[in-house]
Amino acid sequence: MTFMDLINFYFVPGVVLGSIYALGAVGITLVFGILRFAHLAHGDLATFGAFAALAFVTALGVSVWVALPLAMVAAGAVAIGLDRYFYDYLRERPKILTVMASLGIALMLRAIVQVFWGVDTETYTRGIVRPESYWGLRIRDRELYTFVAMFAIVGVLWVFLQNTKWGKAMRAMSDNPDLALLSGVDNRKVTMLTWAIVGMLCAAAGFFLGLNTELKALMGWTMLLPMFAAAILGGVGRVEGAVVGGLIIGVVEEMSVLVIPSEYKAALAFAILLLILLVRPTGLLKGKVL
Repeated sequence: MTFMDLINFYFVPGVVLGSIYALGAVGITLVFGILRFAHLAHGDLATFGAFAALAFVTALGVSVWVALPLAMVAAGAVAIGLDRYFYDYLRERPKILTVMASLGIALMLRAIVQVFWGVDTETYTRGIVRPESYWGLRIRDRELYTFVAMFAIVGVLWVFLQNTKWGKAMRAMSDNPDLALLSGVDNRKVTMLTWAIVGMLCAAAGFFLGLNTELKALMGWTMLLPMFAAAILGGVGRVEGAVVGGLIIGVVEEMSVLVIPSEYKAALAFAILLLILLVRPTGLLKGKVL
């Protein structure tokens, strides 16, 4: 195997997979950094977003790129609804109750997907997509779009958090919710905005996973652990850390098949998660939240 074969067949798919993990990990780090709990329904919310995009493609006949923002809006609205009707009344209770409630929400979202779209494998487009050659790199268009879109979405979010009134309010609530409330920040509106952004990030992650592979009812559940591992590896509460962690997890997973059977690839994220918790619990990029 040549060096370029190693890059084309393992590293490039790893970067693409890592970009998808990064989108989901950013949402996880927002929930944990601002709302202070681990959202176990994150993967299934991504699945809902992916199938919502499929519904727009099949029902409205629009292209997948038009369906993406529509699905992001739909998933954002669903995330706000989940908080309003399931998480809000648990706000003052121990966080473990909210975590357990999110597991129930995950099962509910998965059941909704299975009822409306069935359990069969679906795809956005039919046919074989041949890779293009860029200076020896063989990359499919959708793989390139995934990588670019991830940085574009995270970049817009980063600018929003750093330079807008509501972004600064989210950062203030992340640092100290009580002090933010005393300073005039409407914590309820910030919570609603956070869930809207998290839902949109979930939809984007699910969409690009479905675009590069296939749509399955369990697709979000299978990438839940890698997304959590990416968020913790990069440093919980750090948006840029979630991106770094996602890319590392994706590349390591794909490269691991060179030394271990592919059946164990999924367990690698768990191994990395345990290692980072033992060696550096604060993650690679520790520091101020958001």
